[in-house]
Amino acid sequence: MSVARVYSAQTMYLSAVPVTVEADVSRESHTFTVVGLADKAIEESRERVCAAIKNSGLPSPKHSDTRIVVSLAPADLRKEGPRFDLPIALAYLLAAGEISFDPTGILFVGELSLEGALRPVRGILSLARFAADAGYHTLVVPKDNAREAALVSGITVLPADRLIDVLGHFDTTERPGAQQLTPQEPTPWERDATDGALDLGHIRGQDTAKRGLEIAAAGRHNIVLYGPPGTGKTMLARALAGILPPLSFDEALEATAIHSIAGVLEGDIIHTPPFRSPHHSASHVAIVGGGTIPRPGEATLAHRGILFLDEFPEFERRVIDGLREPLEDKVISVSRARGSVQFPANFVLVAAMNPNRERGEGRVSELDRERLKKKISGPVVDRIDLWIEVAHVEHDLLRVRSHEEAPKESAAARTRIATARRVQHERYKSTTKTNSDMHVRDIDVYACLSDASEQILATSAEKLKLSPRSYHRTIKLARTIADLAGSEGVEQEHILEALTYRPKGLFE
Repeated sequence: MSVARVYSAQTMYLSAVPVTVEADVSRESHTFTVVGLADKAIEESRERVCAAIKNSGLPSPKHSDTRIVVSLAPADLRKEGPRFDLPIALAYLLAAGEISFDPTGILFVGELSLEGALRPVRGILSLARFAADAGYHTLVVPKDNAREAALVSGITVLPADRLIDVLGHFDTTERPGAQQLTPQEPTPWERDATDGALDLGHIRGQDTAKRGLEIAAAGRHNIVLYGPPGTGKTMLARALAGILPPLSFDEALEATAIHSIAGVLEGDIIHTPPFRSPHHSASHVAIVGGGTIPRPGEATLAHRGILFLDEFPEFERRVIDGLREPLEDKVISVSRARGSVQFPANFVLVAAMNPNRERGEGRVSELDRERLKKKISGPVVDRIDLWIEVAHVEHDLLRVRSHEEAPKESAAARTRIATARRVQHERYKSTTKTNSDMHVRDIDVYACLSDASEQILATSAEKLKLSPRSYHRTIKLARTIADLAGSEGVEQEHILEALTYRPKGLFE
């Protein structure tokens, strides 16, 4: 009987931290204790581990006169989730002398069933990235997590179906029925562009709205679509997802890790910008993130993609105001008694609303304006660059055409957007910075206005009573319009178009 040590890790917010699993076995009356700020799921692992060991053909810890103490170090870090089942089982078996191998340089993660099968866990991509960065040479994971883990280079991923297979691979003892673990092949990086996305050509009319979407995609500007019900606002929002450029490999890993930790990952990797569409009844924590132990919300799940808020004014005022920080700084700060964390939240906000829903009229009444002012504060209005009216479409335009006849507007838009993005990447010497990310100090350098443009903007800012934030955002928007037009400078026509996207008649 001795002390054994096995290595694991756990997610902490959106990253991972090391956890050393130690087991001490001594000759005394039987007890099995897990220490180290373990949550309920880990405390219950004693039963899962004992049953899994017994059903894998080894003596059950419960049937031995031994005192078993399992320590999860560091002791002052709160541990949660069932991912420590596998390392706890291995640490016990090593300490009890049932198996023998050197666990140095190997990271073990996995939940055990009562039969000894390995079940997948959340956040495996973050754990794999940590393992590679920390110098581990091998990562043992449940088979269902293997392809996700294999996105990370520089580490050997061993997928396992059962505890007995892990024992058969590492232990020198012959184990009947055990299957040798085979390293997982690296998961190929294949960009799945926009197959299945809604094409702009399938939306009849709404040329102004389509133009607004193209500008929003080119410079990552926030946009509001407003108008009567049934005019295609939701369709337009979903079409925007089809014209955004695909994610780079690093961006895809970042988005995939977030979704994996949140337990909402579908497939192995996120190739295209995420599209999140929470219901307007969602709480502040659900949208912004938080909780006793801070967790990411929908705004973070939309990182590198789109956050679509339909019926925008119907969201709680607190929820809407909670978007002020991510719309400006691209992050969300959550402070709790247990600590503070910053979640990434660099998304394009697409909001849809019907300010005169009750009457279905084309104009915005004084009552509607007052209602909007109560729900959408001035600072939030200033952070939204495009306000696009989506009006009724003439019935003649609604005649159905076959799929083959529908123009591929999205493909043409993607080409123009990709060209504008390349211009921005060369301008800012960055593959992630776009015009909407410009700081005030950047405007004089990268968005120089001609004398005529500056005069028009100054006159319009005075007449429209633009705040300094709105003033600068108008310049950023005009810079994107100029990029789409292939213009080096920001001319007066670009400023004039940018000004047309201000929220006319909604709040004044």
